[in-house]
Amino acid sequence: MTYLPEFFSLLKVFSNIYRTCIEHVIISVKVGVWMLQHEYGWVRQTRGTLLDFCGKVDSNHFTQTNGFGWQSVRDTLVHIADCYVAWLGSFVLLKTNKPLTPREELHNLSLEEIISRFDQVDSIVNELIEQHGHKLNVPIEREIPWREASELVTITPGKLLMHTITHEFHHKGQIVAMLRQMGYEPPNTDVLGTED
Repeated sequence: MTYLPEFFSLLKVFSNIYRTCIEHVIISVKVGVWMLQHEYGWVRQTRGTLLDFCGKVDSNHFTQTNGFGWQSVRDTLVHIADCYVAWLGSFVLLKTNKPLTPREELHNLSLEEIISRFDQVDSIVNELIEQHGHKLNVPIEREIPWREASELVTITPGKLLMHTITHEFHHKGQIVAMLRQMGYEPPNTDVLGTED
């Protein structure tokens, strides 16, 4: 019985240590989520720079077939947005089974509609960060919702977020190359050109 007060004293110490650890974990998660949102802000800035420039491009050049990538500036921009909607919106968040723009609908899309699609992308990324920011490295195993053939995939939301961002920068480089081939001088669309 003489050990009982010491036991409760130790229990109180361990309880305080546990609570402090949990508070640090919560703070770390909040900082991590803030960092993801901040870093995605750089992606949005570079995308905005390119979309603003595309507003100055002749409409015939915007849709001109260039022989590489997704053929035109317009089609490549839609492809970039579709990748986010597919992998993050459909696979991770289960928002839709039909995330990809049918080819026959591409010809009707204006720059304003594409900008609106990127607003949807931003909402999807924000939702992903809010729902999965603390568990980006926890694998998800499921079938790819938009594919007709059954294909089971195991992948983390973090890897898919990284894929969609690097995919965007890859195709953004193609768009800049297309614009240069047409005689334009596109602005810097690199992350290093963004404001902190």
